[in-house]
Amino acid sequence: MPEPLLRPGAELLTPRRLLELDRQHVWHPYAPMPGRRDPLVVASASGVRLRLAEPAHGTSELVDGMSSWWAALHGYNHPVLNEAARAQLDRMSHVMFGGLTHEPAVRLAARLVEITPEGLEHVFLADSGSVSVEVAVKMCLQYWRSSGRPEKRRLLTWRGGYHGDTWTPMSVCDPDGGMHSLWSGVLPEQVFADAPPPGFDAEPDPVYEAHLRELVERHAHEVAAVIVEPVVQNAGGMRFHSPGYLRLLRRLCDEHDVLLVFDEIATGFGRTGALFAADHADVTPDVLCLGKALTGGYLTMAAALCTPRVADGISRGEVPVLAHGPTFMGNPLAAAVACASVDLLLGQDWQAEVKRIETGLRNGLAEAAGVPGVRDVRVLGAIGVVQLDAPLDAAGMAAATEAAVREGVWLRPFGDLVYTMPPFVTDDEDLALICRAVRAAAEAAGGKRA
Repeated sequence: MPEPLLRPGAELLTPRRLLELDRQHVWHPYAPMPGRRDPLVVASASGVRLRLAEPAHGTSELVDGMSSWWAALHGYNHPVLNEAARAQLDRMSHVMFGGLTHEPAVRLAARLVEITPEGLEHVFLADSGSVSVEVAVKMCLQYWRSSGRPEKRRLLTWRGGYHGDTWTPMSVCDPDGGMHSLWSGVLPEQVFADAPPPGFDAEPDPVYEAHLRELVERHAHEVAAVIVEPVVQNAGGMRFHSPGYLRLLRRLCDEHDVLLVFDEIATGFGRTGALFAADHADVTPDVLCLGKALTGGYLTMAAALCTPRVADGISRGEVPVLAHGPTFMGNPLAAAVACASVDLLLGQDWQAEVKRIETGLRNGLAEAAGVPGVRDVRVLGAIGVVQLDAPLDAAGMAAATEAAVREGVWLRPFGDLVYTMPPFVTDDEDLALICRAVRAAAEAAGGKRA
């Protein structure tokens, strides 16, 4: 039997030993097993900086341009969030949510109802963003089954979307260009509209509006819900679209008795310049999914909020309960940190901070438009995107990442994108550094595209 690595009094593992064990045992996201490239070992993090256990490409500290996959809204090691976690640890770290309740979860649910679009009154706390989408879909399917219309069990979405890696969310990710095309023919077959025309500030296209209208009308008898990422399609391609299409979807769903779900796991909590992307359209969905930045990146937690119509409809059914109950649902530690994170965000002029970051990204990324191989540069809120003219292969992604690291910045390019979603606490100097790194990554990707 191997000697335990975490026994009391054991010495800290060296970076080299960590990487050996990582290569043998740890399966990283979207990577082969065993790994073919060593990840960077992070020893600690504070503010917007990741401190490496060993220098990489001449630097031992990286500015995080990714907010840890868009979750670390306030950066790292924030004293307010640290204190919230410590205080809750002294009370209880976890208690089952079935038949019990506690202050952190109740306070969080009430706070989310207060700040989300009006009409969302009921909160189901889940483990992760993908699970919140599963819960949202289950709500919609059970609503129609409880209403005596079990034939309404398909979902309608548009191409270019991404909703998570668990089973049902995979079925509404882009069916061709998405990461889950491997499962075509196995996943439930959903109804797909064309991707929305690009441009947040663009006027809605009447031809596309007619396309949406025809599709909803034709499939309303079998569709339980329309599910989309409002305003920004994130991991499916970082595309921006007009809020006008959200208003149209709300009207169409109302007219044809279809529920509307907004997946705001990536866009919630100010990332697009509005507190929630739905606010750009002044639209309330029937179900809203939140995650990622909910706890400021400290702990995994998500939420699916719904209207009384949905909750009441389920409660009137043959099975009058939502048949879902994660073990760590409503985890007190995560809920306490989430409350602190929301209060921290709303207790400052977050709109001004996001606007400052938006201005810095527009100015700093403008020169990237002239880089050979760059197809488009776009910015919305605290999101900056450089799109290449072809997808990166493995060598191109590695070259782009290494170029950013040489500049002292952590980025995670994918597909044909080099992008950044920095923490809101990123100052102007570090923001300029991130922009230089994005340009360097785009330049390094030249000639290495698939």
